[in-house]
Amino acid sequence: MRPLLQQFRSFDRPSKLLMVNQFTINVGFYMLMPYLASYLAGPLGLAGWAVGLVLGIRNFSQQGMFLVGGTLADRFGYKPLIVAGCVLRTAGFAVLGVVDSLPTLIVASAATGFAGALFNPAVRAYLAADSGPRRVEAFAVFNVFYQGGILAGPVVGLALTTVDFRLTCLVAAAVFAALTVVQLRALPPREPEAGRGPRRSVLAEWRVVAANRSFVLFALVMTGSYVLSFQMYLALPMEARRIAGPGTPGTALTAALFAVSGALAVLGQLKVTGWLKARWSPGTCVAIGLVLMAASFAAPLAAARTGPVLAGAALVVAAILLTLGTVAVFPFEMDTVVRLCGDRLVATHYGFYNTVVGVGILVGNLGTGTVLDLARAGGWPEIPWLGLIALGAACVIGLRALDRNRHFEPAPA
Repeated sequence: MRPLLQQFRSFDRPSKLLMVNQFTINVGFYMLMPYLASYLAGPLGLAGWAVGLVLGIRNFSQQGMFLVGGTLADRFGYKPLIVAGCVLRTAGFAVLGVVDSLPTLIVASAATGFAGALFNPAVRAYLAADSGPRRVEAFAVFNVFYQGGILAGPVVGLALTTVDFRLTCLVAAAVFAALTVVQLRALPPREPEAGRGPRRSVLAEWRVVAANRSFVLFALVMTGSYVLSFQMYLALPMEARRIAGPGTPGTALTAALFAVSGALAVLGQLKVTGWLKARWSPGTCVAIGLVLMAASFAAPLAAARTGPVLAGAALVVAAILLTLGTVAVFPFEMDTVVRLCGDRLVATHYGFYNTVVGVGILVGNLGTGTVLDLARAGGWPEIPWLGLIALGAACVIGLRALDRNRHFEPAPA
C-alpha cells in the first residue's frame, strides 16, 4: 500500500479528489450492477435477449452518448458535467428500484447510462489535464481507486440484495446523492483548453474529431475489447446463476467473481503498469492486455460440459485473466486517446471514442445474450466462449496493424 499512497500524494488536490470520487462512484454503481442480470433473469423472469437488451441500452445510453457529454464538458467546464451526471444517476437508480416492466426498466437503465455519459468524459479529461505528463501514472492510480470501488461495491450489494434488490437500488441512489453534494462543495472548477480560444460550432468540433483517422481507427479496434470486458456483467453472472442456481448461491458466486477481480486490480495495477511501461511501447502494452482478455474465455470453454465445481472454478479463472487484461490496457488506452487528439478537445474525443464503443457494446450484448440462450438450448455450450475468443483475436490483429503503420503517433498540433 505504501507505493500507492506515495503515488497518490504526489498528485495535485484535484487529481486526488477525482480518484477518491471515482471510488465512491463505483461503490454506488457496483453494489447494484453485478446483480442486475440475475435480478432481470430471475425474479422478473426476462429472457436472455431481454436481459442483454436492458444492459445494452444502459451501456449505449452511457457510452453511446459520451459524445454529447464530452462536447458539453469542453464547452461548459468539467465540474458542472460531473455534478449533473451524479444527480441524474441518483434519479435513475431510484426509479430502477420501483419498476418491473420491460419498457420502464429500459427507461430507468437509459437514465443511469446517460448520467455516466455526462460525468465520465469530464472526469477523464479533467484528470488528464491536471496530471499533465504523468497521465499514465495518474490513470494507473485512478484505476486502483476505480477497482477498489468494484471490490467494495458488490460486498455491500450482496448484503442488501439478500434482503431485496430494490433496497440495493435505493441505497445506491443515496450514495450518488451524497456524492453530488460533496463534489459541489469540494471539487475546484476547471476550464477546458477548448474554452480558452475562439469557440467553433458543435458540428465543426465533431468534424475535427471524425477527421482524425488514427484516432477513429483506434476506437473501432478497441470496440471489441469493451465487448469482452463487459462479459463480467453479462456472460459470467448468467453462467454463475446457471452453475450455482438462482437465489443466494448464484448471487454469492457472482459476488466472489467481482471480489477476486477488484482485489487483483487494486493489488496489481501499479505493478503491472510499471512493468509494462518499462519494457514495451503503449501499442504493445494494449495488445498484451487484449491477448489476456481473449484468453480468459478459454477456461469456461474448457469447462463448458463439466460439473458445477469445475465450471465455477473456470469462471474464477476467467475473471482473473479478464481483470489482468483490463488492468494492462486501461492506463495506456486512456493516454493513447489524449496523444492521438493532440491535447485538443480532449473530452469530446473521449466522448466520440466511447460513442463508437457504445454501439459495439449494444450489438455485442444482444448477440452474446442471444447466443448464450441458443447455445444452451441447442446443446453447444462452447459456442459463446469460442465467439468471444475469436473477437479478442481479431482485436489483437487489428491493433498490431495500427501500431505497425504508426497510427499511435500523436495528432499534429
